[in-house]
Amino acid sequence: MRIASIVGARPQFIKCAPVSRELRKGHEEILVHTGQHYDHGMSEVFFEELRIPKPDYNLGIGSGTHGRQTGAMLGAIEDVLEKEKPDVVLVYGDTNSTLAGALAAAKLHIPVAHVEAGLRSFDRRMPEEVNRVLTDHASDLLFCPTETAVGNLAAEGITKGVFLVGDVMLDAMNYNRAIAEERSRILEDVGVEPGDYIAVTIHRPSNTDERENMVAILGALEDAGKPVVFPVHPRTRKFLREYGLLAQMPENVRVVQPLGYLDMIRLMAHAEKILTDSGGVQKEAYMLGVPCITLRENTEWVETVEAGWNVLVGAGRDRIVDAIRYFSPGSRQKEIFGNGNASILIGKILARHHDARSG
Repeated sequence: MRIASIVGARPQFIKCAPVSRELRKGHEEILVHTGQHYDHGMSEVFFEELRIPKPDYNLGIGSGTHGRQTGAMLGAIEDVLEKEKPDVVLVYGDTNSTLAGALAAAKLHIPVAHVEAGLRSFDRRMPEEVNRVLTDHASDLLFCPTETAVGNLAAEGITKGVFLVGDVMLDAMNYNRAIAEERSRILEDVGVEPGDYIAVTIHRPSNTDERENMVAILGALEDAGKPVVFPVHPRTRKFLREYGLLAQMPENVRVVQPLGYLDMIRLMAHAEKILTDSGGVQKEAYMLGVPCITLRENTEWVETVEAGWNVLVGAGRDRIVDAIRYFSPGSRQKEIFGNGNASILIGKILARHHDARSG
């Protein structure tokens, strides 16, 4: 079986790693990197650390408006698929790379398999939500991480080709956590003690594109009363500089460059709390057993909120400060993301689907 895997952004490299390892045991994988994340800190370092083979294609699309970026990817991916003629196209998550890969395959009548299908925040203003919905409706095989995701698809009339497999990020976490503890020196480099700092990631346009929101978030971090480690996404750094906030960073906030996956795992694992607007980081926080404060009004990972380990606070300074001081999970964790064998299940289902089509 020939599988074309489309990736383009940090979370997709992480999700791809365990699946790619599994698929390459018995199949041929063509790895296509769209170039959506294109600097070393957001791209190459992940391939190195996660031991993913170098991409067979790097399309070098880079940044741009949503329409232009998706359109450029669509054309470039189509060229690759016409040349390689894969049996199935595998897409991950909810980025423009995801949607472009799914559309290119669907228009060429190549089966589409979507890893992390069925997520919904029910906020169509988020470009990720549009990408999720359209990708799911273009997919033939839908690999869901949770029961909630299966239910979301059923509510939209999608029941054929739906499989509850668990979350591939748990597979990646299980594989890499011990390696991170052994190899990462991030806490020593930044100068923080385990359990006595807050880790922060911010990259959503709903926060970065609003100066008022960034002022409120940084004000809350200043009031945290303890060290804050803030790996700054390139796009976030650009806005902070434009707003004049990079030069006015609170003294307790330690701004660092984007981190590799192993450094990020160790930083999150030993934080007292994690503040983020990232879907992936919310989930990783849960997997690591660290309370998460989400700087959004909604989330696609509602299970983490329902379990009491994640709280939605938006970008209001007082709400963020209150959560930093007082939010604490009130119950033990439940196994909501499967048991770490999602990649194996995905490999088996893809092989079964291919055999059925071939037979």
